Amino acid sequence: MNKRWGAGILAAAMLFMAQPQTSAEEVISPDIYQWVQSTSRQNYFFNKQQMYFGQDSKGVLDANIMLVPALKTYDLVQIQDVQAKRRWKMLPMEGYENLVGTAEYLRFDLAAETVTVIRHEDLDDEWGVLSVTTSADKAIKIADLSEKDVDGVFYRAILKYAYAHVDEMVQRTETVKKAHVTDSVKKKLEALKKKHK
Repeated sequence: MNKRWGAGILAAAMLFMAQPQTSAEEVISPDIYQWVQSTSRQNYFFNKQQMYFGQDSKGVLDANIMLVPALKTYDLVQIQDVQAKRRWKMLPMEGYENLVGTAEYLRFDLAAETVTVIRHEDLDDEWGVLSVTTSADKAIKIADLSEKDVDGVFYRAILKYAYAHVDEMVQRTETVKKAHVTDSVKKKLEALKKKHK
């Protein structure tokens, strides 16, 4: 594959994929990936070093928008399920014998309290990208997801982490994305910090 996604954690993720209930901290660096939960089918992480606020057309930091890369590794049953669905839809199967999981790029609208999956990448066992889906998926209202819904648990965990690390995310967005912060934005950021308290 001509693109790699997180190649440095391949061996660790493969081990974790084979043992969904194993402690994530033992196999994936907690400095990069925050583990949230493991179900019988998938393991859920988000990349806390690549969380950013959005920007408007003038380069001003948008405190209402947050962009977060997520990683999910699959067990064998989930892999077979994805493969079967692709066959049923008559989609290309090249490389899918090596499927291990997916990368998703999440867009949170903090004001509307919604999340949208804006990009989905199926990953092989070398973290090569097998296929890419960029979608205008309907925004999911987080409040509509129950406390036991696995996606709801995942999204709320990301938000909880974000509200506790607002300053860190602002600094990263300013440094890497060259966004700038106005006085009105500062007020919004202070309001976000209060959600953590």
